[in-house]
Amino acid sequence: MANIFPKWTVTLPVKLIVLAIVLGSVVFTGVAYYFTPKYTRVGYQPTQPVAFDHSIHAQQLGIDCRYCHQSVEVSARSSIPSVQTCMTCHSQIRKDSPKLQVIRDAWNGGKGDGPAVRWVRIHKAPDYVYYNHAIHVNSGVSCVSCHGNVNHMTEVWHDQPQSMGWCLECHRHPENQIRPRDKVYDLDWKPASAEEQKIMGRKLVKELNINPPQTCAGCHR
Repeated sequence: MANIFPKWTVTLPVKLIVLAIVLGSVVFTGVAYYFTPKYTRVGYQPTQPVAFDHSIHAQQLGIDCRYCHQSVEVSARSSIPSVQTCMTCHSQIRKDSPKLQVIRDAWNGGKGDGPAVRWVRIHKAPDYVYYNHAIHVNSGVSCVSCHGNVNHMTEVWHDQPQSMGWCLECHRHPENQIRPRDKVYDLDWKPASAEEQKIMGRKLVKELNINPPQTCAGCHR
């Protein structure tokens, strides 16, 4: 009796098993890497050219985030403070501190044309992701939700994963993060309980007509 199936089909189950093992290993390796702090950069804390202490400026001195990050409410990007912003205070305060020599060099006696301060970027969305700071802070999302308690950091580090899944969790349940607009820059403010946050959050989401996109086009433009 003639064989119904060709000879190569005899090894087909083995090939399928090997293929499944290889694909499974690739998927496992990818997930294991892309869902770890190594990829999401949680804890990343580079050494900056100037040891700017946020805990002194934002916490002890009470300087509002918007004084240095001036475009955060009106632009997609949160601006890095200019040398002029730094020298507004430091032309009088600790003006001879060796720690600020890089700032003074860039300031160049008021000309502002000295060597640029090479700040090391900590938070960076991929090029294929669109993120707008102004939309978030004006909707009641505090800096602390994405960046942690920066006001208590001597040197800023990458506090939250800021992965796609992390973003989507907030877009699906914005009531867990939304706060009154006058508390957005009060990084130590907290509701009395998680339940109070949800009640307040749902109310604000309704009042402000907050409806975060959950489709690909919302962030991938």
